[in-house]
Amino acid sequence: MPRKAGAGGTPQPAAGYVKSLDKALALLEQIGETEDGLALSDLAQRVGLPPSTAHRLLTTLERRRFVQFDNSQRRWCIGVQCFTVGSAFLPRRDLVRTALPFMRQLMEASGETVNLAVESNGEAVFLAHVESNEMMRASSRPGSRVPLHGSAVGKAIMSFMPEREVTRILHKQGLRRLTPNTIVSPTQLRLALGEVREKGYAFDNEEHAFGVRCVAAPVFDERGEAVAAISLLGPATRLNDERVPDLGARVRDMARSITAELGGHVLTVGTAMV
Repeated sequence: MPRKAGAGGTPQPAAGYVKSLDKALALLEQIGETEDGLALSDLAQRVGLPPSTAHRLLTTLERRRFVQFDNSQRRWCIGVQCFTVGSAFLPRRDLVRTALPFMRQLMEASGETVNLAVESNGEAVFLAHVESNEMMRASSRPGSRVPLHGSAVGKAIMSFMPEREVTRILHKQGLRRLTPNTIVSPTQLRLALGEVREKGYAFDNEEHAFGVRCVAAPVFDERGEAVAAISLLGPATRLNDERVPDLGARVRDMARSITAELGGHVLTVGTAMV
């Protein structure tokens, strides 16, 4: 939400800003980032509210079924209404519906978990996944977020963004180190993005989490813009150096199939990014 700077540069709420609604949505976001829910005290601390205020807001959300209280665990969890409202987003582009058959095919061919993600507010957000059948597998829960610079899906999308948009995101989000392998230099990141454009796929070499590797490729819309990315995610022991080129090619080809099904246009290497 846009904010105006007040005296001394302090951000001031924009016209129409409703503080209680903002805090209620912040509570909802915090609950949504966990699988098992959160206790009232944890929620209040994360959002910066007194427990009594947080409880009133949660009770209001509960009445609308956006959250529910688990009496056995004494935790607040996401309610069914979040799914109902969130599901309204998916048919708008038919992205998930179109991609899922290809994702299942890719999982069967590779044996690894396949994810679908989009960019939102300078981060990659996972929309759907098809889990590996292997006992030891990696997975990204739908709704979870990862930094663009520290993920294969993020780099796949970012590599076909205009340079001015890449610069804007770097200024806003920074290059936080997640593991010793995370790219934290703008120069190195831009070199990596150039490699993605040349190969057609991105590689996450344990840059987001120890022991996990990922390859991803962008999905394009009718204007040639990277609107999403699909990825293969798995343990580094299985996604070894010998398999990465083959898996990268598989992901790239499947992303192009999804692009074609959506009526999109693959942006070719050498296209100006300004």
